[in-house]
Amino acid sequence: MSNAIFQVPVPQNEPVLDYRPGSPERVSLDQRLQEMSQAQIEIPVIIAGQEIRTGDTGQAVMPHNHRHVLGTYHKAGEAEVLRAIEASNDAWHEWSHMPWEARAAVFLRAAEILTCRRRDEINAAAMLDLSKTVHQSEIDAVAELADFWRFNPFYMMQIMQPQPGSIPSVWNMLEYRPLEGFVFAATPFNFASIAGNLPSAPAMMGNTVIWKPASSAVYVAYHIMRIFEAAGLPPGVINFLPGDGSVVGEPVLAHPDLAGVHFTGSTSVFQGIWQKVGRSIAGYHSYPRIVGETGGKGFIFAHASADVPALRTALVRGAFEYQGQKCSAASRAYIPDSIWPQVRDGLLADLASVSVGDVSDPASFMGAVIDAGAFAKIADYIELARSSPDTEILSGGRCNSDQGFFIEPTVVLTTDPRHRLMEEEIFGPVLTVYVYPEEEFEETLYLCDTTSPYGLTGAIFAQDRRIIQRGLEFLRHAAGNFYINDKPTGAVVGLQPFGGGRASGTNDKAGSPLNLERWVTPRTIKE
Repeated sequence: MSNAIFQVPVPQNEPVLDYRPGSPERVSLDQRLQEMSQAQIEIPVIIAGQEIRTGDTGQAVMPHNHRHVLGTYHKAGEAEVLRAIEASNDAWHEWSHMPWEARAAVFLRAAEILTCRRRDEINAAAMLDLSKTVHQSEIDAVAELADFWRFNPFYMMQIMQPQPGSIPSVWNMLEYRPLEGFVFAATPFNFASIAGNLPSAPAMMGNTVIWKPASSAVYVAYHIMRIFEAAGLPPGVINFLPGDGSVVGEPVLAHPDLAGVHFTGSTSVFQGIWQKVGRSIAGYHSYPRIVGETGGKGFIFAHASADVPALRTALVRGAFEYQGQKCSAASRAYIPDSIWPQVRDGLLADLASVSVGDVSDPASFMGAVIDAGAFAKIADYIELARSSPDTEILSGGRCNSDQGFFIEPTVVLTTDPRHRLMEEEIFGPVLTVYVYPEEEFEETLYLCDTTSPYGLTGAIFAQDRRIIQRGLEFLRHAAGNFYINDKPTGAVVGLQPFGGGRASGTNDKAGSPLNLERWVTPRTIKE
């Protein structure tokens, strides 16, 4: 073992390529898209590095062409879950004692493999499996994921450096131990970067992990798992268990060796996990750490002094990039009556040029929503907007699932600031606007703060600094990530640590030391 004190390279955010038509990166990506779309792969359960084919299978399909099957994946059952727990416990003994810099090296290498050798592969997987445009895929599946794998080792080093003071004849020390047991990582469909970060962040800190990817994103998750393996992650440190949520989750949450849960998904599912952990608390070897990011009802609040063109751009991009399938998406907007005509006319003109279609077409601004369930849910909200006496559809509203799960970007105007469309998470391309009297600015701030149970993202648009400060104060707890004169999406690792409170989660800020500290337990040593 080396007796040097190692330093992790200072991380830099991964550059985002623009994939202009005819550029070398676009030509290379188009070729990979064609190759991967023409192949059907078989995705196994992976436990302790071994591939397991259970025979109970599901299909990975393209959301924008749902008859096109990308692959078949095997589902884990209770036997595989128990086997994975055993493999995690076996791997824990060596992995938890491995020097931190050796663990860091695995994920630093994973970032290089991702960005240098497998950029096209991961981009193509996210585009085909998640219906992301190349721009959305590049910033998520490549840049943000690489940032997690480069910044988190640096944060790990920073966490371990500070030490307590000592006095003559006494040397005080502080060390950070992995949790005892395994961590359960349950990841969502909408961000490949989250799918890669949720299992790797606890693993980096010395824990072993059981990873259940979303059933609608197994294809891209499998390609990420292959990067872990290529980077030298030892078998059993992260075990890959696609399958039904209850089938995998029930035995995991009931097991006495559960040490933590790292979750991103719906509020109702996270609350169910918390309840199950609470009911089982007396049976655990230790108190499990519960970290979750669960959803949002992102808002844009405009003042009369707002820059109207900038506001329009934020509304379009914040609400409709990646079909609004971001927990941070701008789902509701508060616009003063004095500038509403300018905002409305410009917004509708901008949306007239928005193209919805196959994400392999560079002209497409939006693809399809993820699956039939999401399509039906969003269509129901649009029907509510169509039938409610308090709402009017200003743009979009058409849905078509004949070939892909396509929904037009939809703008709804409401006269009821507490309408369901202003309160509930839709997770789709629907923006609801409430036009308020300019003189009722503070009263409307109160409405914004109290209408929705979520507290994830929000933005204020104003040129008057007094107004910006007032908005910051009124909306202090309304958003864990707050934006001034910018859309409420697009947090960058190392720049804007991400997470929210209220019904949006535990606000443990992915992409910062705060999250990593949750996966260790300190020990004080006095000599």
